[in-house]
Amino acid sequence: MFGSKSLIKRRIMFFKSKFGIMQFLALFMFVFTYKVSAHCDSMVGPVVKASQKALETANINYVLIWVQAKDEQEIRTLFEKVMSVRKLNNEAKELADVYFFETVVRIHRMGEGEPYTGLKPAGYHPEAGIEEADNAIEQKSVKNILTHLDQKYHAKVNELFGVLQSKSYYNVDDVKAGREYVEAYVHFIHFIEELYSGNINQDKKHHNH
Repeated sequence: MFGSKSLIKRRIMFFKSKFGIMQFLALFMFVFTYKVSAHCDSMVGPVVKASQKALETANINYVLIWVQAKDEQEIRTLFEKVMSVRKLNNEAKELADVYFFETVVRIHRMGEGEPYTGLKPAGYHPEAGIEEADNAIEQKSVKNILTHLDQKYHAKVNELFGVLQSKSYYNVDDVKAGREYVEAYVHFIHFIEELYSGNINQDKKHHNH
């Protein structure tokens, strides 16, 4: 878990040292300088964005949709601690935020049976298929994707995208509906990813993101 306020203060003291603060600022300059499409363990990915929104609005429901119900209490407990620590000062807020992002992404990955390898910086590029899928979601159209695919895959792409679109207009406080959207999002993203990689199996269930 997040630990006591005294632990946070000790971490802050480290970053106040010349070496610590230089490394800390260098890391954040690297992380926030570039813009790429979303990926679940990227600093500009949907999980971190949801975490940021939750902290900014003090509404945990933005982030609960990205973790399984069995992990919900752990996130709730952490969220309360982070919200408290953020009030100490700006340095504590920055550290607490990053710790929250890391924890949510780690639990999200673990819930899918995938290892957590750390937050990818904003300059990290996911697979081409993921970028194309993200662009399609942002533009609300799969037209560009379909131009690059064999006709036999068009129906499935349209089907998955249609399901995703139909579930995208949910109330933020309806966590169940939000999780249904995330499930549709993951299915669509990884179907497109596998199409682009040539490793496609239409009967396979897509869970990992």
